[in-house]
Amino acid sequence: MELYDTMQKQAYAAAAEICERAGLAPGQVLVVGCSSSEACGAAIGKGSSTAAAAAIFAGIMRACAERGVFLSAQCCEHLNRALVIERAAAPGICVCNAVPVSGAGGAFAAAAYENFENPVVVEELFADAGLDIGGTIIGMHLKKVAVPVRLENNRIGAAAVIAARTRAKFIGGERAVYNQDIL
Repeated sequence: MELYDTMQKQAYAAAAEICERAGLAPGQVLVVGCSSSEACGAAIGKGSSTAAAAAIFAGIMRACAERGVFLSAQCCEHLNRALVIERAAAPGICVCNAVPVSGAGGAFAAAAYENFENPVVVEELFADAGLDIGGTIIGMHLKKVAVPVRLENNRIGAAAVIAARTRAKFIGGERAVYNQDIL
């Protein structure tokens, strides 16, 4: 369907842009929270669409795969905003026993679980950058310090897209000198 093709292209563009703007390197993690309801023009949690979620997932996954970046999909509040990620990206992280589905976990997280090679669900991780599609609130899953990134590709379907990257903490005072390469 044309709508889902458009969503997939928009998702790819947004993910590619944040990967570039955040300077994500292979092995780093992009966390994505996605309301398929919002992407389809409904209020969050009121119009979940597995087809929209699958299209958005495919676009973002393609952008991540091209760069060797791990995608982490945030579940909805029914799974306490746990995350779906490839097992290879989560060494040493405590794995939870949950399988996200459209009605409990969210359609986007379910798409990730169905399409990853070896998916696991974890309670938390600290990603290097993030995309919030439709107001899902991903900040709890970003490393400190999160820095907003204003994307040109800031809509997927009807949903607003908010992006962030992270940077190393500044420590010290007014006489401190900082490495400009890791800002």
